[in-house]
Amino acid sequence: MAHAENEITIRRSPQDVYAFLADGLHNPQWRRGVRSIALTGGTPGALGAVYSQTLTGPGGRPIAGDYTITAAEPGKRLGFQVIAGPARPTGEYQLTEAATGTVVRFTLDLQPKGLMKFVEPVIKRTMRAEVDQLDNLKNILETP
Repeated sequence: MAHAENEITIRRSPQDVYAFLADGLHNPQWRRGVRSIALTGGTPGALGAVYSQTLTGPGGRPIAGDYTITAAEPGKRLGFQVIAGPARPTGEYQLTEAATGTVVRFTLDLQPKGLMKFVEPVIKRTMRAEVDQLDNLKNILETP
């Protein structure tokens, strides 16, 4: 299984961090590679919400990265499942209140199947790069 995780503390309340993460329309502000995103079903950040997302793929080609919200616990946990595109990982943001703000833990998991098993090292690098973008989230949320 391919797995990546990262953790960072952000000087904002868990509710503020959750509200920002839960609305997928904010993704282009902190995630490199998100070309476009739109809410195509449900309520922003609510269980079952679906986002249609276009990402920059290998060679700069556009690829689908649509996802649905699978867990929604305001101020605590936000889970998602990628439902379109070549890789379909599950992901989760866990939020924990801390003395200096909110500890954000971002995890991604993918069980490669078929031919994807041969490119698992590339998949792991891509997933690692994705969770490492928490630094961008911190900068956005801490900048007045």
